Amino acid sequence: MEQEVFVPVPAERLRAALADPAQVARAIPGLQQDAGTEPVAGRLKVRVGGHTITYRGALRVSPREDGAYAVEGDATEVRGSGVVKPILTLWLREAEAGTTLRFEGTASADGRIAELPSEAVDSAVTRLLNRFAANLAAETAESAETAETAETTEAAEAAEAVDAEALDDAADHVDAGNAGNAVDDVDDLDDVDESPVPGAVFEAEVSPAGLDDLAGPGEPPAEAAHARRTMIGRSAEEVDHAPPRGRYAPVPAPQTVVPNSTLRWAAPAAALVVASAIVVGRALRRRG
Repeated sequence: MEQEVFVPVPAERLRAALADPAQVARAIPGLQQDAGTEPVAGRLKVRVGGHTITYRGALRVSPREDGAYAVEGDATEVRGSGVVKPILTLWLREAEAGTTLRFEGTASADGRIAELPSEAVDSAVTRLLNRFAANLAAETAESAETAETAETTEAAEAAEAVDAEALDDAADHVDAGNAGNAVDDVDDLDDVDESPVPGAVFEAEVSPAGLDDLAGPGEPPAEAAHARRTMIGRSAEEVDHAPPRGRYAPVPAPQTVVPNSTLRWAAPAAALVVASAIVVGRALRRRG
């Protein structure tokens, strides 16, 4: 049995995929891996003509010294006693814009598949190998894309780290420059001579009269000025002589205490006594 398949993938990527059992298992079409088994082991359904046969087995891919790969398998029918043992050799040949995969080998089989026509079996094997090669190429493409994405992410993170470090250095440099300028400003302030203030100015005595002269004539309160501005309809003379109202109205003088009745007649009585004494004195002078 011989089969060639071309895939648009470099040979180096295909070799890396063949060295990974997980990628080989994903490339086998219809393989259902059993839990706890080897990566390339499980159940595989094969359609031959109008029949479907399910096998459970394992596949091993190992590199050879001549650059080829040895593919060996061992599978048993799930519903029967038939056994299939393929022994293949896989060659990778670089071609323009891709790689050619060449399969060579034989297989021993018994059971249900041995009862089917050889043409149908060959067609099923060819279809299986073509799909395996296409899936393997897709696996390598996804792996390459994942690797490129990881490299791009790492490069972006490294660039961000470098930018952040550069910004931090710039900020530190600016802060250091500002601090140096602030120190220079403080030094300049220290160099300024302070003009002495003579103490005699504050110790001199100032008379109240002098303070009154400095204060100047008092200005009328704001409310009094407002009252004068609101006297509409009066003459200028009436406004000038009108007494202020409200809180600025003049306080009336305190009333004199009225004396009682006894003090009221004391002054006339004293005057009468004095007058009587004068009259009596004059009369005595005439007689003498």
